[in-house]
Amino acid sequence: MSDILKAYTAITPSSPRNEVSTVFNTIINALPFSINKTSRVDLIKAIMTDLKGCGPKAKLTPKDAPLALLSVKTLGKDPTGSEYLSSPENLSTLLDFAKTFKDEPEASSEALRCIANALLLIDTARSTFINKEVDGGETCILLLEKSTAPDRVFILSRILFLATASGTSYIQTMVESKHHGRTLVEILGNKLDTMTTAVRNGTPNAKEAVTDLLKFIFNILVHYPKMTEAEPQPQQSAARGDDSVMGDFWDSKLDGIVAPLLRTFHNLPPTSPTPIAAPLTHVIHSLITIPITPSLKPIWFGQSPTSSRNPSPKSRTPQPSDSTPESRSVSPVPSNSSPTSPKPSTLDRALSVLAAGRRSLSRAPSPSTASSLDTLQRACDLLETAFAHYFPGDVEPDDLDLRQKVKAETSDSLDDMLSPLVILISRLCLGDEGCKVRVRQWLVPDDLDRTSPLEQRADILGRCLRLLASVYHPRLKDAVGEMLYAAADSDASTLSTLVGYGNVAGFLFHKGILSAPQPPSGAGPSLTTPSGQEINPITGTTYQPKPAAPEMTDEEKEREMEKLFVLFDRLEKTGALPPDQNPMRKAIQQGKLGN
Repeated sequence: MSDILKAYTAITPSSPRNEVSTVFNTIINALPFSINKTSRVDLIKAIMTDLKGCGPKAKLTPKDAPLALLSVKTLGKDPTGSEYLSSPENLSTLLDFAKTFKDEPEASSEALRCIANALLLIDTARSTFINKEVDGGETCILLLEKSTAPDRVFILSRILFLATASGTSYIQTMVESKHHGRTLVEILGNKLDTMTTAVRNGTPNAKEAVTDLLKFIFNILVHYPKMTEAEPQPQQSAARGDDSVMGDFWDSKLDGIVAPLLRTFHNLPPTSPTPIAAPLTHVIHSLITIPITPSLKPIWFGQSPTSSRNPSPKSRTPQPSDSTPESRSVSPVPSNSSPTSPKPSTLDRALSVLAAGRRSLSRAPSPSTASSLDTLQRACDLLETAFAHYFPGDVEPDDLDLRQKVKAETSDSLDDMLSPLVILISRLCLGDEGCKVRVRQWLVPDDLDRTSPLEQRADILGRCLRLLASVYHPRLKDAVGEMLYAAADSDASTLSTLVGYGNVAGFLFHKGILSAPQPPSGAGPSLTTPSGQEINPITGTTYQPKPAAPEMTDEEKEREMEKLFVLFDRLEKTGALPPDQNPMRKAIQQGKLGN
C-alpha cells in the first residue's frame, strides 16, 4: 500500500533509528497482497538505492542494512519483486552487498537470500546470474570457499544449485577453472567434510547446509560428464544412442569428490522417525551417479591399488558365524577390491556400534571390512533397517495401515526414499565381484532354512520377495528385482534356482524372459541344500514328506465309503460317468466291497 512507501520516503538521515526499524518491520510483516506491484517495485528500488550510499550520515547506516535487506527479500517473495531483482544490475548490486557488509554478516546473508529467491521464482534469472556481466557463479564459489557458518554455506549452495539446475554449460567452466588456486571439486569436498562434522555435532542449520551442498554436487556429477569427452563406463549399461544416462559417463576431474561423499554417507547420524531422510537421501543420489571402475575402486573400497591385487592372507581367516535366520549377514568374500588397510578409525568403531542388535554384514572379516569404511555394509545396514521399519514382520508391503504410516511420517513416497539405496547396492554388485557374492550370501545364504515358503519369511529376503508382487511401490519393486538379479550374476536361471521361479516369474516376464529358465549348470547354485535335500525349483523350498494319513476307525471308514458311493452314483445317473468307469461299481462286481 502507498502508506508504507510514503512512510519509508519520509525517513531522513536525522530520523531516529527506532523509527527506521518500525518502517522496515511494517514492510516485513505486511500481508503480501497489501502492497501493489508498483509500490512493491518502487520500495525495492528506493531501499537498494539508499543501501548503495549508506553510511554514518546517510539515510541508512550499516546497522540498518540487515532489516533493509530483509525487507527487500520479503518484497521479492512476490514474482513482481523478484522480476525486478533479477536484472543484471540488481543481481550485481546484491552480490556487492554480500561482499561489502563484512561487519554485518546478517545483512550479507540477507542479500544472498534475495538472490536465491529471485533465482527460484524467475527462471531467466539463473542464466543472467552466471553470465559474464554478473559473474555470480564465480563470486559465490569464492564466498563458499571462505564460509564456515552452516547458514552461509546453505544459502550459497542453494544459489549455486539453482543456477546450475538446468545443466548450463557454465558447469564446465566451474569445474575446469581454478578458484583462488583450488578446483571446485576440492572446495566442495572440503565444505562437505566440514558440514558433515557440524551435523554430527548438532550445529544448527548444518543439516540444511549439507542437503543443499549435496544438491549442487549432484548437478555437477550429472551434467559435467555429459559436457566433456567422457568415455562410457564398461560395467554400466551401454550408452543409448546420443543420450548420456546417469552413471554411464564419468570424468576423472570429478574423482576428488568421491571420497568426501563416501565419508558423508558413512558419517551422517541416524534420522528419526524415518530411517532414511535428507541429507542422507541426497548423498545416496550422488553416489549412484559414480561408476565403480578399476581406477575408482581404491576410493570406493578404501585401499591402495597394490594391496587390491595382493590382499594379505591373514585377512582371509574365517571367523565363527551367526546363522540366525531373522537377521542374516553378507559374507564379505575377499575380492580384488578389498585389501588390508590401516588401523580401524573411530568412525569404523562407531558404525559397529550402530549395527549392534542385529548381525553384522560380515561373517568373516575381509581385507576391507575390518580396516576401512565398508560402503556395502553401510548400504545393506540402512536397507535392512528401513525395510524392518516400513515392512515389519511378514506383513504385505501394500497393507493399508503401512501406507498410512508412511504418509504420517513423511511427505515422500517409499519409491523416492528407498529406491536409490537399492540401486546403489545393485551398482555395487555390478561393479565388484566381491560385493556381488556378499550380497547374495546376505540375501540367500547357503544355510538358508528352506523348509517354509521364502516369501513368508520375516527377514530381508522375505520382504524383498513380497515387494516383487507390490502394486503401490512400482519403482521400489523394480529396483529390488534388479538388485536380486544383479546378485544372481544377472542370470535368470541362477536367480530362479536361488529363490524359486514362482517368486520372480513376474519380474523376469517384464525383463522379456517369458518362460521358466533351465536350471544352471557348472558353477551355478545347486538344486540341493548343503545337507543334500532337493530344492523345489518353483518355490525355492525343500520337498517336504507328505504327512501320514490319520488312522480311522471302522465306523469312520464306512461313513467315508458311503459318501464315495453316493457321489459316484450321482455322477453315473447324470451321465457324467459311464457305468463301466464307476470305481465303486467295479469294486462291488469284483467282490472287494459288499452290496
